[in-house]
Amino acid sequence: MSFISNTLLYWRDVKTSGVVFGAGLSLLLSLTLCSIVSVSSYITLVLLSVTICFRIYKGILQAIQKSDEGHPFKLYLDQDVGLSEETVHKYSDCALARFNTTVIELRRLFLVEDLVDSLKFAVLMWILTYVGALFNGLTLLILGLVGMFSFPIIYEKYKVQIDHYVGMANKQVKDIIAT
Repeated sequence: MSFISNTLLYWRDVKTSGVVFGAGLSLLLSLTLCSIVSVSSYITLVLLSVTICFRIYKGILQAIQKSDEGHPFKLYLDQDVGLSEETVHKYSDCALARFNTTVIELRRLFLVEDLVDSLKFAVLMWILTYVGALFNGLTLLILGLVGMFSFPIIYEKYKVQIDHYVGMANKQVKDIIAT
């Protein structure tokens, strides 16, 4: 997780961040135009075309140069790409714990264990109906991706000013709540 936050989101490695951001944004924008089946098929065809062309290119080069380098993807073909049982158990246990926590919290909210919390949840859902009327899910994902790659670097550059204005806003909110 620290790789994602330190390297990608703060643009420490510009090339990697650019590729991840560009690929993610391209995927989401493609999904606004085509179905997920079409987008998946096109991405698979592009990747397959690139690897087939590279394999043919390397085969022709080996024939011309009369070298015996072997398969160009030999290094990757020899790698183990399977998931270990421990990894699967670790992530499934984590997912199960989160799922159970979510179900327990939803049960608590829907069965009104605490009236104030259930009312807060109702207000949140009511606000989300307006958000849903303004944006569809893909638009929110696109905005989230752009924000995820923009906000950390903007905050890093303008930390002092942002902290100053957030402090002022917090003080105003506290004053309003106090009255």
